[in-house]
Amino acid sequence: MYRWLLCFRYLKTRYIALASIISVTLGVATLIVVNSVMSGFSTEMHERLHGLASDVMIECHATGGMPDPDAHLREIERICGSALVGSSVSVSVPSMLGIDFRGQQIGRHVNLIGLDPATYDSVSDFGKYLLHPENQKSASFELRESGYAPDRKELAAAGWRHRRDRVSEERRIEQMVAQERKMMAELHRKASGQTEPTEQDEAAANAAKGPSFGPSFSQPLISGSDDRLVAAVDPMTEQFPGIILGISTCSVRHRDEAGQVKDHYYAQPGDDVRMIFPNAAGETKVINQKFTVVDLYESGMSEYDSTFAFVRLDQLQEFRGMIDPETGVRSVTTIQLKLAEGTDLNVIRDALRDRFPPELYAYNIQTWRDLQGPLLSAVRLETTILNILLFLIIAVAGFGILATFFMIVVEKTRDIGTLKALGASGRGVSSIFMTYGLLLGFVGSGAGLIGGLLFVHYINDIAELLEMFTGQEVFDPTVYYFTEIPTIVHPFTLVWVMCGAVGIAVMASVLPAMRAARMHPVQALRFE
Repeated sequence: MYRWLLCFRYLKTRYIALASIISVTLGVATLIVVNSVMSGFSTEMHERLHGLASDVMIECHATGGMPDPDAHLREIERICGSALVGSSVSVSVPSMLGIDFRGQQIGRHVNLIGLDPATYDSVSDFGKYLLHPENQKSASFELRESGYAPDRKELAAAGWRHRRDRVSEERRIEQMVAQERKMMAELHRKASGQTEPTEQDEAAANAAKGPSFGPSFSQPLISGSDDRLVAAVDPMTEQFPGIILGISTCSVRHRDEAGQVKDHYYAQPGDDVRMIFPNAAGETKVINQKFTVVDLYESGMSEYDSTFAFVRLDQLQEFRGMIDPETGVRSVTTIQLKLAEGTDLNVIRDALRDRFPPELYAYNIQTWRDLQGPLLSAVRLETTILNILLFLIIAVAGFGILATFFMIVVEKTRDIGTLKALGASGRGVSSIFMTYGLLLGFVGSGAGLIGGLLFVHYINDIAELLEMFTGQEVFDPTVYYFTEIPTIVHPFTLVWVMCGAVGIAVMASVLPAMRAARMHPVQALRFE
């Protein structure tokens, strides 16, 4: 009992121990905050990556794709058995996106994906990341009247309303330009005394158009396309085949003069864009096709939002010539599989690789983790390194406890001698300092636990407060596509952080405790 009384007395009267407690508190709180934030980011990233990609993907590298996907799916069902809960086929092709923005042509390299919304949603969270609420429930490639992203005023008119307004404005400008050209030609003829139009009149009329920014793509490239696929439509009442663009392919995010984050859109639902991509025939030919933007795709992952565009599967197959003219069988380039919860993805992947070996098939079979392996490994490595570095803070606190205890042993040498003279054993004396270290660890880690959890709970409020005082953006929304800092607290993390802190405090008290236990009572009583 005397050991606990002495420990509590030292804890209350030795204010030098407060420095050690604060060090342990800061170390524990920092570890909890960092692990919670990293866990939040990691979980959010995992959910988005897994939501964008199915469990297992079979990609065909052949230009014409894999023929008879139904036969492939039957074989896959035989291999996977009851583990297979969903499947979808798609076509993926590298393409060039062309956007006409106020007479300026903007080009983007994108990955054009043809998909079936009904089955694609069964293997991924595709609809979840579309802007229109109705498309989130059931994706459609038909342009909707309005209602895109109600919380974004830049898209308030997106849809048929924007399309009709744009077409009306373009036609009005065309009429004005035509009238101006006619007037310029008439003035030129009168000035020259001519009655018939000449080449100079035509040049003067063309000059009235203003500067030209040139075509979206080179003429040789366009001339090699299939003009039959570019159907003439009335843009006031009709649309071209629908396309869903990754939001970063047609917009930029910046801050206005007031410091508010805004998105500027080069194209929005209702606008027409041009896609150029190769066909699937043996003799490569370029397809030049117009599409109407029917929605935007925003996953928050730059890799996807800036490189993906989606169209209907059957239309892309027709455009690329991926339909066998004799049998009518359609080819695809990708098969995506959704497996039952708890299924070992690697086992299914290996079984499919055995059935479709790379020596015979130009297929790449991988899980979603294989696809994002480098990114996931980098996040794990970063978290591990941060934990090691931050644990050094607690290690420094341990050295502080070590130095403090050595000072106490020297200062209390006579008291230690008195205890031993009264019959206290060496183990009993050493347990005083070990228990003291245990109490320091518990108090410091307990305070750090409370402080860390409070910081995590109010982290977004604290970020706003820091921004107010420093004038610097702590969580820049132009970089991170999150509305707030994501945090997740795992009980296991709290346990190992606290156990580690207490363990370091106890280990730091071992050497002073051993020194106190080895003291001879007579020598200790004669110590000055």
